[in-house]
Amino acid sequence: MQTGTLYGIGVGPGDPELITLKAINILQKVSVVFAASSTKNSYSLAEKIVSPHLKKGTPVIHLGFPMTLEKKTLETAWQDNAAKVISATKQGKDAAFITLGDPLIYSTFGYLMEAVQKNDPEISIKIVPGITSYHAAAAAAKQVIAKAEESFTVMSGALGEGNLQKAIETSDTVVMLKVYRKYREILDTLTKFNLADQSVLVSRCGLDDENIIKDIAKHRDIMPHYLSMLLIRKQD
Repeated sequence: MQTGTLYGIGVGPGDPELITLKAINILQKVSVVFAASSTKNSYSLAEKIVSPHLKKGTPVIHLGFPMTLEKKTLETAWQDNAAKVISATKQGKDAAFITLGDPLIYSTFGYLMEAVQKNDPEISIKIVPGITSYHAAAAAAKQVIAKAEESFTVMSGALGEGNLQKAIETSDTVVMLKVYRKYREILDTLTKFNLADQSVLVSRCGLDDENIIKDIAKHRDIMPHYLSMLLIRKQD
């Protein structure tokens, strides 16, 4: 039996209209869809986005990923989930793994792909890029990311302000994702560099309750939503 193909599909930042035609065409053909979810709940925004585009009866299987930094626990989860994906493709089924944004930018798909390749290098893997959250956020805020010979940095804020100073010194714009947990610490650093008043906080971009806050220096007491990012741009 011919082995199926695994598609890593970026479904965009959350707005259901920001999924590509290529992604839709593939989703209408695959035999099974995999979606990442927390081991604590089964909700998947990515699944909600793609559900209108699936052919009737297409199963959506949730792959649980624990919210932990414990390496052994994570490795076990990657291996278990990779085994489920490999099993489906070995049955001749084309499978799609759906993920918010782009499959290769801060996505669980990157880890899954590496585990699948390690365990069965012969499985065909194809990737469909998706519109990232920071592209959608910049559009919503009407914020230029880069122009002419400028450079920009995309980084995670999960560990706080670490490396933020270096990024500010070397880039014209800094996009910082995952800022909700260490927001106050990050804001203190931006204030130190006189950038808080020209930074934009975007939360739940593209969703019904999207929130855009400019001049965050005036909003020190807010607690950002989990789906929040900062667009930090130096003065032109």
